[in-house]
Amino acid sequence: MRIHSHLLRPKTRFNMKKLEDNISFKISGVMKLTITFATCLVLSMVLLVLPSHNIFNDHKSHLTTTEELLATGFDEESCMSRYHQSSLRKPSPYKPSTNLVSKLRSYEMLHKRCGPGTKAYERATKQLGKNNVINSSGDDCQYVVWAPMFGLGNRILSMVSVFTYALMTDRVMLVDQRNDITDLFCEPFPGTSWLLPSDFPLTNQIDSFNRTHSHCYGTMLKNHAVNSTTRPSYLYIDIFHDSRDHDKRFFCEENQAFIKNVPWLVVKSNLYYAPSLWLIPSFQTKLMKLFPERDTVFHHLSHYLLHPTNEVWGMVTRSYNAYLSRADEVLGLQIRVFSTPSGYFQHVMDQILSCTQREKLLPELASNGSQQVMNITKTPKLKAVLVTSLHPEYSDELKNMFMERPSSTGEIVEVYQPSGERVQQTDKKVHDQKALAEIYLLSLTDKLVTSTRSTFGYVAQGLGGLKPWILYEPRHQKAPDPPCVRAMSMEPCSLKALVSACQAETIKTTPFVKYCEDRITGIKLVDEL
Repeated sequence: MRIHSHLLRPKTRFNMKKLEDNISFKISGVMKLTITFATCLVLSMVLLVLPSHNIFNDHKSHLTTTEELLATGFDEESCMSRYHQSSLRKPSPYKPSTNLVSKLRSYEMLHKRCGPGTKAYERATKQLGKNNVINSSGDDCQYVVWAPMFGLGNRILSMVSVFTYALMTDRVMLVDQRNDITDLFCEPFPGTSWLLPSDFPLTNQIDSFNRTHSHCYGTMLKNHAVNSTTRPSYLYIDIFHDSRDHDKRFFCEENQAFIKNVPWLVVKSNLYYAPSLWLIPSFQTKLMKLFPERDTVFHHLSHYLLHPTNEVWGMVTRSYNAYLSRADEVLGLQIRVFSTPSGYFQHVMDQILSCTQREKLLPELASNGSQQVMNITKTPKLKAVLVTSLHPEYSDELKNMFMERPSSTGEIVEVYQPSGERVQQTDKKVHDQKALAEIYLLSLTDKLVTSTRSTFGYVAQGLGGLKPWILYEPRHQKAPDPPCVRAMSMEPCSLKALVSACQAETIKTTPFVKYCEDRITGIKLVDEL
């Protein structure tokens, strides 16, 4: 019999209503539980199908090369370039190995334990003050001091080389700060400093270190002043394009066995000598673990070590946002003329055009009499050309060419040169800051053309992970044919191969160290096994 609720007393109707709500709640709860269970089942099936790294480690795939290399604990505002490069730079296809990241974390701990201001550093410097010869194997902390030599490109290349050596030998790298290093780069290591303190006992002697110095390692070998019973408290290491055979023995295994017990090394160099370190058998084993892609040494270590100051980074971002950010493609042209006198030469201009147009880097101009009609329904492709040169005439010529006549492809070509100072002015603050900013701008381009044996271009290509087209050096004031060659790798060239007699056989059996494309006397790292 059906009971009509309107015939029940108020209290009874209330109880019936409560019963109906309770039943509805329970049914709803069962439905929600069923839906929840079904959702969990589906998610479980998805987790089983997909690789675990896609779910739990997906955030790692979004990290840039620099972010993967860097430690935490820095003040972002004090060095904007450390974290903001990724906003301008395309993601690098070259990822650092876990072994390299682990090695950098270990190095940071070593630097914090042994760096300036620590008791270990104080003990080590006291050895220098007491005498020049010690009979022990050195303190628990050992050091390598980088001293700047030649132009900015040379300095950056030698600095990264010194840091590579420091990683191989567990030494703390300190940099001579008497030039403009603090105006160019931020501190790279967290919670400590890479700057050699101004009261370092040898500071006043560093400028006088040369091949005639009594602590020059090559000279000591030449004079038979090295023996197995004593260890000098420091050595001066001379690594230049014209190094003597005795200086090159620094790269021999047996000589490293002696050097590893010397507490302090002071290094002067104008070269990127990392390739020579690969020819030391014990180093090669370590380096292969850190760099499975052999041609990424400079790329990874420069991203880790070098972070322009806010002043320099401001120059980079302002130029990029004003002239390059809107382009569909950016071509970098790094033009260095080594002739004396230097300047604008028509044969160099002809060579630049021959290379860029032959390699389809720049469009040719429309032929005379042809009329390029712009399709107003389609926005033309914009190509920006960034020119860096001491001489503005090259960019002016390009700018006039594409201003006066349209390109054969319909592309709009805009040419921009940040500065043209005509004379290199190393150690002048603003000049060096502009130069560093231009190196970083070149590294942000999509394609790059560089000049033969230019360290400026080498740094840019390594930072950008770019394999540039290299302009051959002109001979007899004529444009060479072919005008340029594509680089085998993004690694800088060590312009003069520092290969000692002890490495003559090793280089023959090391397929990833080859002679440079543009410099037959130089060697470089490649990733061709």
